[in-house]
Amino acid sequence: MYNGVVFSRNYTFNPGVACFLLGPRGTGKTFWLHKLYPQAVFVDLLEARTFNELAADPQRLGRICEAAPRDLPVIIDEIQKLPALLDEVHRLIETRRTWFILTGSSTRKLRRSGVNLLGGRAIVKHFHPLTAAELGGAFDLAKALRYGLLPTLYDPEQRVGPDDYLQGYLLAYLKEEVAQEGLTRNLGAFARFWEAASLSQGQPLNMTEVARECQIHRKLAESYFGVLEDLLIGVLVPAFQRRARRRVMQHPKFFLFDAGVFRAARPRGALDSAEECEGAALETLVLQHVRALLAQRGYPGELSYWRTTTGLEVDFVIYDKDSFTAIEVKRKRSPVARDFSGLKAFASEYPEARRIMLYGGEHEEMVDGIRLVPIRTGLANLDRLLFPAP
Repeated sequence: MYNGVVFSRNYTFNPGVACFLLGPRGTGKTFWLHKLYPQAVFVDLLEARTFNELAADPQRLGRICEAAPRDLPVIIDEIQKLPALLDEVHRLIETRRTWFILTGSSTRKLRRSGVNLLGGRAIVKHFHPLTAAELGGAFDLAKALRYGLLPTLYDPEQRVGPDDYLQGYLLAYLKEEVAQEGLTRNLGAFARFWEAASLSQGQPLNMTEVARECQIHRKLAESYFGVLEDLLIGVLVPAFQRRARRRVMQHPKFFLFDAGVFRAARPRGALDSAEECEGAALETLVLQHVRALLAQRGYPGELSYWRTTTGLEVDFVIYDKDSFTAIEVKRKRSPVARDFSGLKAFASEYPEARRIMLYGGEHEEMVDGIRLVPIRTGLANLDRLLFPAP
């Protein structure tokens, strides 16, 4: 919300088609579904009574569905809390063609306990924080870089300051998602790992270095990164290696999913430069916009990065039959020659790729086949930028 206005989220659902709607907590999944389907039946598994009743008698879901409008979905919130309920969901899809939307903020139990039980009868959509296009005139680049784009931060009725909200958000994940779900035996070690992981934001992942930093074994660090991915708050961006002639990096880059969450998680000390943190936050902000757009479009292609062993780099590569685009992100208002070296090297390998630089200036320009676009303009018009009309 912004001055009492509910932002329209750019997510749609096919009537009658079962869907998993997955996204980190706090991204507004439930709020948006309530606005989209105010007359639908909602089954909230965070409500203790509902959880206990369905855990004891999953077939009660069928009786709930009998009273539901046939032309609206039955929405089950936080399905990962009770994966065994998917057996009954599967039965109701098969026997009654009930339309379900199942939200979740973790894939760990679902992957282990039941997504496959639906036999491919449900599609998967991913829900993300707000975007510049969704915020419209309410989008503030400086605020987004500092606090991110979780919807609560844009609610005028929110009484908690953004710094306190984000610290509470991280604490809630540690206590309610990591500790209560038994994802680690040592919460202190995981908290240290979380801080160490934030120092790797936007960097090729060095598992050994992270493990050394938080004083845990490498295998444990690998499992912790897996936990962050399962909770949908950690993102691994793979290296682009198609038809590579140069020697390129193979390790994925790591990101926390939102610029504000990253800033809240990252420890700051006297030796930390503001530029380093700002650069990683900007790259994260671009990444979360690209991920949101691809999810909204149902895009099946690849999102990756490209980096040679000699240090030439392109921040993001989008590759599919409909789009092959390389994106470089620069805070500078006036890029210099060396700032174009990564995109130029990429062009020598892949001349068919479109090349875009999102930068801190005010005007669009073309420089040696590279399209320079102001960051604010680029984020607000990302769809047309990445997928121009033929």
